[in-house]
Amino acid sequence: MNARGYFVTGTDTGVGKTLFSAALTRALARSGVRVAVMKPVASGAVRTADGLRSEDALALMAEASVTAPYETVNPYCFPPPISPHIAAAQANLQIDLDVLRARYAELVATADCVIVEGAGGWLAPITTTESMADIARVLAVPVILVVGMRLGCLNHALLTYESIAARAANFAGWVANGVDPAMECAAENRRTLCARLGEPLAQIPALERADALPDLSAAAARLLLRS
Repeated sequence: MNARGYFVTGTDTGVGKTLFSAALTRALARSGVRVAVMKPVASGAVRTADGLRSEDALALMAEASVTAPYETVNPYCFPPPISPHIAAAQANLQIDLDVLRARYAELVATADCVIVEGAGGWLAPITTTESMADIARVLAVPVILVVGMRLGCLNHALLTYESIAARAANFAGWVANGVDPAMECAAENRRTLCARLGEPLAQIPALERADALPDLSAAAARLLLRS
């Protein structure tokens, strides 16, 4: 495939970026793609015998068909579940885009595709001047937007889409993730987003999220056909 990776962002934190990224990784791997994963920055990690570990990063690694050292997959890992730039400042560290680019290059060298999951939303800060959007920029990969389908998602999704477009990033599509099964006018909200963003790569029902990873083989096939 020509596209060597995808950057998965979201309309907010807790909208299902890890769920989607892990499911997409699994689907690509099952289709025969050598797929690696990356969680450039993670906040809210736990201390283990092997060091700090992010549950999100570990979930992605469990589905990858290309293995890599944890430090390559998740170069910056912080204990508190707070904004990355604050967590980095508390740890007296500076998140370096050149480091992230180098780690991504290591993954690309052994894989057909790398699924990169951001943290928080598209403009979540990583330094005093840079954000998750800058990670997507330096890696030069298409962006997939996960939309948490709940009240307020239209504004969040359209603002994020405009920001992606304003940065001339390659928009690969969006995902409708049913985070609120009781959402009123869910179908109407989805149609509104379809009219502006196109048909979603995948629609994940709320009930499907509770048990196991959703089957994203159709979404994986669409992405493979584009690349």
